[in-house]
Amino acid sequence: MRIGELAERAGTSTRTLRYYESRGLLPARRAGNGYRTYDEGDLRLIQQIRTLQDFGFDLEETRPFVECLRAGHPAGDSCPASLDVYRGKLAELDELIGRLGSIRAQVGAHLAQAEAARNEAEQARPTGPEPLCELTIHQLREGEDT
Repeated sequence: MRIGELAERAGTSTRTLRYYESRGLLPARRAGNGYRTYDEGDLRLIQQIRTLQDFGFDLEETRPFVECLRAGHPAGDSCPASLDVYRGKLAELDELIGRLGSIRAQVGAHLAQAEAARNEAEQARPTGPEPLCELTIHQLREGEDT
C-alpha cells in the first residue's frame, strides 16, 4: 500500500508517517516508481506505536516494541527490552500516583480548614443575609448601569 492508504488505515497523517520514517521507526521502502510502499506489518507497527503513545509512552520509548515486532514477535512486547520499558513506565506512573496522592491530601486538608473556618464564621455572625463577595457586588453594579 502507499503512504496515503497506510495513513488512512492507521488513523494518522502522512506527515506523521514520514516523521516515524525519519526517526527510523518505520521502514523506508520504495517501489520502482519512487513511491513509498508499506504492508500489513507496517500497519501493525504504526498501531503499536499509537497505542503506546495513547498510554503515555514517548516516541523513543516505543522503539523496543517496534524492534520486537520487526524481529517477528507478534505482540511486540515480549522481548526483554520491551519488558524493561514497561517496567520503567510502571515505576514512573507509581511515582506520579504517589505525588498526586500527596497533593490530594494537602488539598483535602486545605479544604477541611477552609470549611471549618467558614462554619466557625457563620456561627459567630448574627443572622442575616450572607455578605456579598466583590465579584457579586461588581456584577450588581454592572446590572444597575443597564
